[in-house]
Amino acid sequence: MTSGEPVEARLYDRLENRRVQCHLCAHRCRISEGKRGICAVRENRNGTLYSLVYGRTVSQHIDPIEKKPLAHFYPGTTAYSIATVGCNFHCEWCQNANISQMPRETGLIVGERAAPEEIVSAAKRARCRSIAYTYTEPTVFFEYAYDTARLARQDGIANVYVTNGFMTEEMLKAFDGYLDAANVDLKAFRDETYRRYVGGRLQPVLDSLKLMKDLGIWVEVTTLVVPDINDDEEELRDAARFVAQELGPETPWHISRFFPGYQLRHVPPTPVRTLNRALEIGEEEGLRYIFAGNVPGEANTECHACGELLIRRAGYRILGNRVAPGQVCPNCGTPVAGVGLAPT
Repeated sequence: MTSGEPVEARLYDRLENRRVQCHLCAHRCRISEGKRGICAVRENRNGTLYSLVYGRTVSQHIDPIEKKPLAHFYPGTTAYSIATVGCNFHCEWCQNANISQMPRETGLIVGERAAPEEIVSAAKRARCRSIAYTYTEPTVFFEYAYDTARLARQDGIANVYVTNGFMTEEMLKAFDGYLDAANVDLKAFRDETYRRYVGGRLQPVLDSLKLMKDLGIWVEVTTLVVPDINDDEEELRDAARFVAQELGPETPWHISRFFPGYQLRHVPPTPVRTLNRALEIGEEEGLRYIFAGNVPGEANTECHACGELLIRRAGYRILGNRVAPGQVCPNCGTPVAGVGLAPT
């Protein structure tokens, strides 16, 4: 495929009167000829659906894997992070609205041309353990991510999605075998919040999370706690209970602090006491690995059985890793859930 040029999309059906239906995300947009889907980066041209962002990156950056955030997936390694413009959500608190919302708000499709082969080569040169499809919603650049992931796998490089989880079962199954880990934003645990502030629905996200676990993808969950929107203790408990019971108590849950931005500049930062209470709720619901984000201090991994300090962190840096070979606690021998945790 020619990098940077529109390419025919995958996962869509042709309908009557040159209309199409996209099956990439849970919106399942029906798109008339000459129009774009909700993501604004997939366009119907004479009855054929095209991806407008294939091979057009707005970001290529080397990140610590902890920044994704992934705490139990090859800790201490780096991820070659890429993104295109576009998103299938319009979160009022979006931290990357300048690129995620650009196609919807301005109609523009921008980005530097970079073929999948170039991305993988750059990741190899940088000695990155993984490639992360991130910053915006990777589902909307599925074709580009998929082709890159297949090449990365051939070179032993892992693939990571940082995603809102609003993809379809068809997309996840199409990616099966090439997607190794995902951090999924569980933005709220109330459908009305998704509809009002995000432009989506809750249930498809929950379905995606469960399917990822079934497919053997390593999953971590992030909830950005926004004051007066999703910070109610009952809602936080419902979210923690879902993670513990439906995904498993070994699933890391990242509780992140909100700071004003985009369309919520009038909302104050999340009080630290709210995050601390969320951590307590997660523990009460049986979660073994809970981390506070966007706050100073350490976010450590401890053995859930004996309390031994296993991985010590400061921000995105690993200060020490005592996970023993076989991925067990060196003190009591209890297995530690994750991928590639023991230092090599």
